[in-house]
Amino acid sequence: MNTPVDASLRAATSRPLHDYAAAHFAWELRDRVGVITLDRPERKNPLTFASYAELRDLFERLRFADDVKAIVLHGAGGNFSSGGDVHEIIGPLIALSAPDLLAFTRMTGALVLAMRRCPQPIVASIDGVCAGAGAILAMASDLRLGTAGSKTAFLFNRVGLAGCDMGACAMLPRIIGQGRASELLYTGRTLRGEEAYQWGFFNRLCTPDTLLTEALTLAHEIAHGPTFAHGLTKSMLHNEWAMSVDTAIEAEAQAQALCMMTEDFARAYRAFVDRQVPAFEGN
Repeated sequence: MNTPVDASLRAATSRPLHDYAAAHFAWELRDRVGVITLDRPERKNPLTFASYAELRDLFERLRFADDVKAIVLHGAGGNFSSGGDVHEIIGPLIALSAPDLLAFTRMTGALVLAMRRCPQPIVASIDGVCAGAGAILAMASDLRLGTAGSKTAFLFNRVGLAGCDMGACAMLPRIIGQGRASELLYTGRTLRGEEAYQWGFFNRLCTPDTLLTEALTLAHEIAHGPTFAHGLTKSMLHNEWAMSVDTAIEAEAQAQALCMMTEDFARAYRAFVDRQVPAFEGN
C-alpha cells in the first residue's frame, strides 16, 4: 500500500517524461514505453553535437522517470544511424584544441554511461545503415532487433581513429567475443544482418515491415513486467563485468532479497495461487 511518505518521495525524485519535447530527435511515450526516433532520414539519421548532448540528458532523466518502463530506439526512413555527421561533427573536430577534443569524447562516452545507468531496458530496432556512433548506440542498448538488410559497421579506423570509442573495446567483446570484436574494430568492415544474428549481436532478425512492431511488442512486454526487478537485472548485468564470481554471487543475493520485498513478488504469488496472470506494477 502506498503511504504519504511514498507519495512525497516520488514527487521529490520523479521526473515524468510524458510531456517531454525533444529538439533533435522525436520522442513519444506509448503505454510505459518511451520511443526515441532518430529522424534526419535525408542524411541517414546522423548525430550532431546537439543531438549527442540531448540524448545524454534524456537518458540521465530516465533514471528518475517513473512513467517510462522500457525504451525503443530506432531510426526513421529505413536506416538506424550513419553515426557522427561528417560536416557538423568530423569537420569541426579537426580545428579543436586537445582540451576541447577531450571534452567532446567525454561527452559522447557520457551518453553510453547514461544508457547503461538508466534502469529501463533499451530495445534497439536496427534496419539499414548502423555505422560509427550509430553502431555504438546499438551496442549500448540491452537488446537488438535487426533485419537481414541491416549494415552495422564500427568505422572509426576508416577515419584514422582507434576502435576504442565510447566503450567499444569493453562492451563489444562481451557481446560477440574478443576475436570477432577485434576483427570489426581493426577492419571497420560491415557486419550484415544474418552474420550479426549468428554472432549474437542481434537477438533476432525481423522483416523491415515488422521490425518496429516487434521491437515495440518486446518493449511493451518488458514494460508491463516486474520493472523494479528488471532495473536490478540491468544494473547487475552491467556491474558484474568487474566482479569476481564470489562478489557477484553475494551482490545477486542482496539484489534478489530486495526483489523479494516488493509487492510485485507478492502479486506473482497471489496470481499463481489464483491461477491468474500477475499484473505487475513495478513496486
